[in-house]
Amino acid sequence: MDPVSVMLLVALARGAGGEAGRQVWAGLSALVRRPFGRDGGGQALVVSSGEAELVRLAEDPGDQGRAQALSTALAVRAAVDEDFRTYLAAWQERANLVRTGDGAVTNTVSGGTQNGPVVQGRDFSNLTFTTPPPAQPSSGPPGNSAADPER
Repeated sequence: MDPVSVMLLVALARGAGGEAGRQVWAGLSALVRRPFGRDGGGQALVVSSGEAELVRLAEDPGDQGRAQALSTALAVRAAVDEDFRTYLAAWQERANLVRTGDGAVTNTVSGGTQNGPVVQGRDFSNLTFTTPPPAQPSSGPPGNSAADPER
């Protein structure tokens, strides 16, 4: 299971995503407050539930250090609590659907003349363009250049 993105936690804590974001944040709050599930044999484990880290991030939503601490607490708890891991994975799927502004892109094309394609967007891969270079202006009539092959 991938760790919960620090940027996602910061964005949700700041209230990004409108009502959907608030519901996802409330879902995470409810999840970390759940009692521990199976612990692999009945042994007492000393692992953070994530609640303290969640509260600290809510107090200072822009603090990436607090978001990292919450992400780590969630990952550790998921590693030792099978039920929590299952619920956290489902929560992450819902959370990743919320538009948080994480990775927002602003595209600007300005100044001069652009020759060739302009691609605007985010997260492109494996693009190739086979556009020939623009024609070079000639330096005079044919036969006057030392580099002219017809000479």
